[in-house]
Amino acid sequence: MTAGLLDYIDTPAQGNVRLPGVTWCADNGCFGKGYPGDAAWLGWLAANAKDADSCRFATAPDVVGDAAATLERSAPWMPAMRALGYPVAFVAQNGLEHLDVPWDAFDVLFVGGCAECAEHGPTLDPIKTGRGAHQRFFCPACEVEIFDWKLGAAARALVADAKARGKWVHMGRVNSGKRLRYAEAIGCDSCDGTTLAGFADATLPDVLAWLREANGQGTLAGLAS
Repeated sequence: MTAGLLDYIDTPAQGNVRLPGVTWCADNGCFGKGYPGDAAWLGWLAANAKDADSCRFATAPDVVGDAAATLERSAPWMPAMRALGYPVAFVAQNGLEHLDVPWDAFDVLFVGGCAECAEHGPTLDPIKTGRGAHQRFFCPACEVEIFDWKLGAAARALVADAKARGKWVHMGRVNSGKRLRYAEAIGCDSCDGTTLAGFADATLPDVLAWLREANGQGTLAGLAS
C-alpha cells in the first residue's frame, strides 16, 4: 500500500488502523453485518474527512440485491457525503438497468449486486459449491444454477454508460484472477475482495500477479482490507 501497489478499504466495523498517506476507499459495510446505520455512517465519514482528499470514494448506503430500495436509501445521503469532500460511490444492485440512474448525483459506479434466479429473482443466500474461480451458485428454491448479476449483460451496459460519462467504476467481491481479468475487460478501474483477509502472506504474491497481468492491458487498482 505504501508503494502504491494496493489501495486500502476501510469500514466503520474494521479494527485495522489505516496507514497514513495510503490511497483508500470508505465502504459502508451494508454487504454483511458491518453497517452502523445511516446517521452513524455519516458521522464516521465526518470523523475521517481530514483524509477525504486521499479517498477514491465513499459508498452511499445501499440495499443488497435491490436497486429501487438502494436508490431510495442513497438519495438523501449523497449530497451530505459530497459536502464532506468525498467522491460518492453509488452501488449498482440487481434491477438498476430498469430504473433511471441519477448519474449527476454520484462520482463512482460501484458494481455490487448478488446472484439472481430467472424465476425467483435475487437471492442473498444461494447454495454454494467450490471456491474462488471454481465457485458455483444454485437457487435455494429451484436448485437451478444461477449467476452473479454483476457478471451479466445489464451490469456490463451500466459500466459502459458510466465510463462514457467519465465515471470511475469499481467492482466488489473480486476474489480470483479470472474475475479480476473480467472486471478489467469490461472497463472497471478498481476492485476489492477478501482474498488477502487473514491470509495475506500466502495470497499477496497471487494478488499482485493478477494485478500485474491486468495492468499489462489496462489500469486496474486493487484494494486490500
